[in-house]
Amino acid sequence: MQAKVRTVAFQGIDVLPVDVQVLVAPGTIAFTVVGLPDKAVGESRERVRACFRALGLALPPQRITVNLSPADLAKEGSHYDLPIALGLLAAMGVLPRESVEGFVALGELALDGALCRVPGVLPAAIAAQAAGRGVICPAVCGGEAAWGGFDPAHDTDRPPIIAAPSLLALINHLRGQQTLPAPEALMADDRTHYPDLAEIKGQESAKRVLEIAAAGGHNLLMIGPPGSGKSMLAARLPGLLPPLEPEEALEASMVRSLAGDLGEGRLSRRRTFRDPHHSATLPALIGGGTRVKPGEVSLAHHGVLFLDELPEFNRATLEALRQPLESGRVTVARANAHVTYPARFQLVAAMNPCRCGHLMDPTRSCARGPRCGADYQAKLSGPLLDRIDLTIDVPAVAAADLALPPPAESSADVAARVAAARTVQRERLAELDAKGKLVAVEADPAAGLLADRARNWAKPRCNADTDGALLAAIAEPDAEGRALLARAAERLGLSARAWHRTLRVARTLADLDGSDAVRRLHIAEALSYRRPQSRSMLAA
Repeated sequence: MQAKVRTVAFQGIDVLPVDVQVLVAPGTIAFTVVGLPDKAVGESRERVRACFRALGLALPPQRITVNLSPADLAKEGSHYDLPIALGLLAAMGVLPRESVEGFVALGELALDGALCRVPGVLPAAIAAQAAGRGVICPAVCGGEAAWGGFDPAHDTDRPPIIAAPSLLALINHLRGQQTLPAPEALMADDRTHYPDLAEIKGQESAKRVLEIAAAGGHNLLMIGPPGSGKSMLAARLPGLLPPLEPEEALEASMVRSLAGDLGEGRLSRRRTFRDPHHSATLPALIGGGTRVKPGEVSLAHHGVLFLDELPEFNRATLEALRQPLESGRVTVARANAHVTYPARFQLVAAMNPCRCGHLMDPTRSCARGPRCGADYQAKLSGPLLDRIDLTIDVPAVAAADLALPPPAESSADVAARVAAARTVQRERLAELDAKGKLVAVEADPAAGLLADRARNWAKPRCNADTDGALLAAIAEPDAEGRALLARAAERLGLSARAWHRTLRVARTLADLDGSDAVRRLHIAEALSYRRPQSRSMLAA
């Protein structure tokens, strides 16, 4: 007696097909799982045996062999429980073999027969839909799987999805004795009340830079003494950002699904705000570990990554940010595989000017100043600082500012201007794409799932994502602006990267002003936000 059930294995965000082949044959009584299973997969035997006993079923007193094909691909996770159980039921004749054909199954079995939540249901459902197959999953993952058939470009029909609360309910449904309701694709309630900019008194220059960062998706570094409001400003950035586009929301949710962080399976158009502690390790920030989980940079995909106390992070961890900041993805290399996750995030960082935090205040600074500040800021390399578009000094708030009434301008006012600027950018990029001037970057070969879904992690969505010929087409300054930029590049020692990032910021400033052209005024303001570095530090 033999049966086969389809399931999947995850390699980064890519979904690889796996066939669970079950053979029940005469021989010594045994239950063997082969095909490079990890500890969780090997323990499926005990969960399946206990689950069958709870349902009043007995395994046949024969030799049971479960092969996870392809056998040279490592299998990890507890989601193999359900396909193994379904394969056994089909091989034993409890279920018709054709009832599980055309489906991709994944789920964890509880000892009482209930089906438990597993990570990765959303990308698995998307891959199944692309292959024309349905999905069998736990009921708690049904809302997540229902989004697998959602195509923001064509709005195609959903694939058949069976979301069962227990193995018994699933058996009855497949045998035609019960009908399980189809799960619904639900959206999360995004009516979150973010902290308001009106609560911050003073810091008008910092508020201006925060608006520019939100409008263009630019990286931002705030430097100031303790208590000047750097963290408060960063916490208000999500309230200024526009909601995610449907395609962006689906991409970001896929990463969260793989990390098991999608909650009730509801998709959200709210941009993620991740703020890891400065003790975070390199695998926690970039991604890695035994099973190569996505890190904070990937969980912040299409969102904000806030690094407070930036110099306190490990030096190697900070240097690992350089590649994803440029490419929008992170690749974790292992001996047996290269795992790729998307990482198109907006970096916002805050730091004190020195270890004591009062470098610019002679009455409060330590005895080691100014050497204290030089040593502290030297923890950040030139190549990393070169990738930050906006750098602003956030001075201490004066007592006179604290006594003033709250500012009249709220986050909603700033968010409206940001939304208008983002709309201009989106329409401009769509027009260039229609003319064939928007050249998509080839996705990584490991990104098969996104390639099948016609997604490109490097697709520009705002000014901060533009580069090369596209940047030259949208941000070419006027004659006076180009002359100013050339002189500044020579005097400040700007690298080629800094030149292009200055143009991106200037393009955003022009969008906020409602100007089609990038003028000298925009170049001048963009240059004022760059932190000059020596040429030796700017070697990438």
